Amino acid sequence: MNYKCQCWRGLPGSRRDFLRAGGGGMAALAAGGAWAQVEVGDASAARNLVPVQELEEAGAQQYAQLLAQAKAKKALAGPDNPQLKRLRAIAARIIPFAPRWNARAAQWKWEVNLIGSKQVNAFCMPGGKIAFFTGILDQLKLTDDEVAMVMGHEVAHALREHARAQLAKRTGTGLALSIGAQLLGLGQLGDLAARGATQLLSLQFSRTDESDADLVGLELAARAGYDPQASMTLWQKMAKVSGDSGSLNFLSTHPSGPDRIAKLQANVPRVQGLYEAARRK
Repeated sequence: MNYKCQCWRGLPGSRRDFLRAGGGGMAALAAGGAWAQVEVGDASAARNLVPVQELEEAGAQQYAQLLAQAKAKKALAGPDNPQLKRLRAIAARIIPFAPRWNARAAQWKWEVNLIGSKQVNAFCMPGGKIAFFTGILDQLKLTDDEVAMVMGHEVAHALREHARAQLAKRTGTGLALSIGAQLLGLGQLGDLAARGATQLLSLQFSRTDESDADLVGLELAARAGYDPQASMTLWQKMAKVSGDSGSLNFLSTHPSGPDRIAKLQANVPRVQGLYEAARRK
């Protein structure tokens, strides 16, 4: 059974409040806005070469296929699974803050699922499709705060449209030539997005993307009431097990290291107040 997140219902700062901000306010929210405590650059303009709606739809199809495959192998956690309930509870606290970084997130049909696998991995596809593998929970023995840091990081990739930008960069030359030769119809752009979606799970983000997702994810988790100090303990755990390359898919695209931990540590004071305020509510 898939999880259709109902995180908006009855929560403060909900979708309705964001919509009341009006056109200019929504634009500011989509860009990150002056309200943000962490400092990240503007989202890549290259992403605009790939139609967002088509990419999100194609990503949803790939996500559904992955779940179907897991279910066929009896590897998809059912709704009563304690670990899945835990993941969904954490997501319910993080998701309400997502539209501040991308206004489209208010309309996403969020899903959270757990797949039984030794892989140390997790992801969030464009459109809010979240999946964790049991390996990352079991092998790293993550606390709720550390799970929130992983989830915030992956959600941040989706909010900042890193996959969309990477796909645009991969196909940009061919697309530019096509545009130069003829006016490109929406259908052809949609085909590009659909073809690109098959690469979503294998995309490797840039160092800038990773740093961006670290900081945005840190702030998302802190606003949701999760201890920002966990961002450092998470990557310290990752570093300790990085020698086991057999199942650490997460580290193949999310390298750990002292520089990464140091940057997170430097930004913890920026979000500490958000965390403390959330805990008082």
